[in-house]
Amino acid sequence: MALARKSNCFACHALDKKVVGPAFRAVAAKYRGDGSAQTFLENKITKGGGGVWGAVPMPAQPGLGAEQRAQLARYILNLE
Repeated sequence: MALARKSNCFACHALDKKVVGPAFRAVAAKYRGDGSAQTFLENKITKGGGGVWGAVPMPAQPGLGAEQRAQLARYILNLE
C-alpha cells in the first residue's frame, strides 16, 4: 500500500470504490484465477491504456522500475 500511495495510484483509484479508475478490489476480482494477470497488470502500469474499464484511459507510469510494477500488481491481485 505504501508504494501505491507513493506512486500516486490513489489519485485515480481507491480500494473499494470507483474513482476515475476502477476500485483495486474490483480489479483483483476481475482477474482472480487468471494466470496471465500479473504480467498483464505490470504492462498496463507501464504503458497505460484504456477500454477495459471504460472510456477514461489509464496514464502510463514508465518511471516505475520492474520490481515496483511487479509489487504493485501483486498487491492489487492479492486483495480480497
